[in-house]
Amino acid sequence: MLEKIVTEPEQSIASSCVIWLHGLGDSGAGFAPIVPALNLPKGHGIRFVFPHAPEQAVTINNGQVMRSWYDIKSMDLHNRADINGVEASEKLVHALINEQLNSGIPANKILLAGFSQGGVLSLFTGLRFDKSLAGIMALSCYLPNADELPTLLHEANTTTPILQHHGKQDNVVPYEAGKVAYELLLKNDYNTQWQSYMMAHSVLPEQIADIGNWIKEKLL
Repeated sequence: MLEKIVTEPEQSIASSCVIWLHGLGDSGAGFAPIVPALNLPKGHGIRFVFPHAPEQAVTINNGQVMRSWYDIKSMDLHNRADINGVEASEKLVHALINEQLNSGIPANKILLAGFSQGGVLSLFTGLRFDKSLAGIMALSCYLPNADELPTLLHEANTTTPILQHHGKQDNVVPYEAGKVAYELLLKNDYNTQWQSYMMAHSVLPEQIADIGNWIKEKLL
């Protein structure tokens, strides 16, 4: 089981959960402070889980060892994601989901979220998961197969709400890469929603407010 930061609801027992996956070189601590900024109502009952990715060498960073959900081999979108690494991390996310299921939270009250590399993994895992989730949030990311949907898609999440955000000034994950993913999902009748912001590879207060509203809509 991955090490993680867990934020429990303050005034109630957890009845739903957000599993939030960080980006390359970050850790669960990077997004853990976002919870108060989401402006959730008192007594909301949402548990937040911020796991730390395993440490591994990353090719595009000269083999430097850092927290990473998978190796990034090049900046070319068709060869960027090491699919074997993506699948290995998918199993780790499955373990996180199963931990919540075993605690009594049903799949339709579990929301997968991720930023950048974590967003790639949230999309990949959510589209292939065999139980219907509450939602999939993919921030500033792309599909690991570039302009193709993942293999072994599961019908359980064909109607699951998907939220895709991207910065128009993103110089790490090109805006077009996120848009390609959105258009491909839309073309295949997935229930996805796109929102762009005037930002680089980051998150904005305005965006955080939008995320909070979306989480409330899907989990409360």
